[in-house]
Amino acid sequence: MRTAPTILHLDMDAFFASAEQASKPSLRGKAVVVGGLGPRGVVATASYEARVFGVNSAMPMAQARRRAPNAAYLVPRFGLYREVSEQVMGLLRALSPLVEPLSLDEAFVDLEAGGTAWDDASARLAGAKLRADIRAVTGLTGSVGLAASKMLAKIASEQAKPDGLVLIEPGTERAMLGPMSVRTLPGVGPATGDHLRRAGITTVEELAEAGEDELVRLLGKAHGHALFAMALAHDDRPVVAERETKSVSVEDTYDVDIHDRVRVGLEVARLADRCVRRLRGAGLSGRTIVLKVRRYDFSTLTRSETLRGPTDDVGVVREAAARLLEGVDTTGGVRLLGVGVSGLADYTQEDLFAQAQAHAEVQASAAEPTAEEHPADEPAEAAAAEEEAPAERRWPSGHDVRHAEHGHGWVQGSGLGRVTVRFETPYSEPGRVRTFRTDDPRLEPADPLPLVERRPETADEPAAGSGPGASEAGAPDPGSQASSVPASRPKSRSGGGGGGATSRP
Repeated sequence: MRTAPTILHLDMDAFFASAEQASKPSLRGKAVVVGGLGPRGVVATASYEARVFGVNSAMPMAQARRRAPNAAYLVPRFGLYREVSEQVMGLLRALSPLVEPLSLDEAFVDLEAGGTAWDDASARLAGAKLRADIRAVTGLTGSVGLAASKMLAKIASEQAKPDGLVLIEPGTERAMLGPMSVRTLPGVGPATGDHLRRAGITTVEELAEAGEDELVRLLGKAHGHALFAMALAHDDRPVVAERETKSVSVEDTYDVDIHDRVRVGLEVARLADRCVRRLRGAGLSGRTIVLKVRRYDFSTLTRSETLRGPTDDVGVVREAAARLLEGVDTTGGVRLLGVGVSGLADYTQEDLFAQAQAHAEVQASAAEPTAEEHPADEPAEAAAAEEEAPAERRWPSGHDVRHAEHGHGWVQGSGLGRVTVRFETPYSEPGRVRTFRTDDPRLEPADPLPLVERRPETADEPAAGSGPGASEAGAPDPGSQASSVPASRPKSRSGGGGGGATSRP
């Protein structure tokens, strides 16, 4: 392991919810929950104000509503989140060529590889400057952990939340880890934690004292060896700049179980189309087609078929998914469907469609296909068109709109032929609320506005967050801010300790 804390882990604070609060002045300092709003929706992110009421990520949305009935419940705006994530990742890549993104809001950085840090002081300075730059460029906050390994850096960033910086000095790791719960370590989930608890092991120190042989006996060879090493604070995993994509997939959970076999087939065809669009968007192809079916009783079945070579042909993927569906009993109803492609490559094999047709013909000779087993292309496309057409007029909660008279706003709610809109922008005071007919021709969906208002570039201004004004507190000197710094920032943000709001100028 390294002798200096030059591994940095960044975790944006309540990312989706914080982005919504920064975008909507009326929600700053209030409980915000982002996720699927249907009966089977789950929480993607909850603001710190919502967490006070016990609302957490991955919680069923119905349970969240019971715990925080007065929170704002919003549909995710992934386009905005990706845009902000790209800004943050750009700041990380300015620190080092070795950046390992884990998700839109989380990444590891090897500061030593970028010559950015080589000891405690330089690492702390780099982390403080990064936090200041993120705030200046995006208007959001992130928590930074610094340590000599990836595992410890991630633990440090968790301790730093929200909106903080924690550095673990080399040589102090064992003492710091000792009293912590075994659940702190990567790979120790509820089941493993409960298994260890029954064996009398609840802390990392007790894990180390149990010894490697005992852990192997309790958890198996691979898991036992890995946990013992982590308990001793050993982690030699490098920061990997390019993480290989292993699969591309899409899935949908349905508010009401699907019983009609034809409808199931149409949904699988639609998911195959979406999966191929995502595959092509990434410039990839794949040779293993995977179908996922979760039935009414929560039992989940996965079926796969491997082709002779990689493809990105929608017809091939659709037909393979349909063949896989033939072997699945959906009589009791289906609550989730998914289609994926693995065995990825950056080339395609041209004769795969002929291969798929030949395979289908062989099966057809054994049994006459039915309309249920092989849904036609046109109905699938029509069903997709029917879904997409009215989607624009459904006015999802939290999404952006523009009115010909009142300007930019966002949807607070809709129903019974009406849509309620609050007219405000990230740079305005909390706005007024108005209600319209859902078919009002003056009301249109709109693109999200940047969270930080840009001012015109001037050639003589230095880079944002650089220079002597940058500090660990994250407040760069006003004279050192560049064109990416907001002319006016949001008046308050989520992120105070204990779920409170922290006001900032």
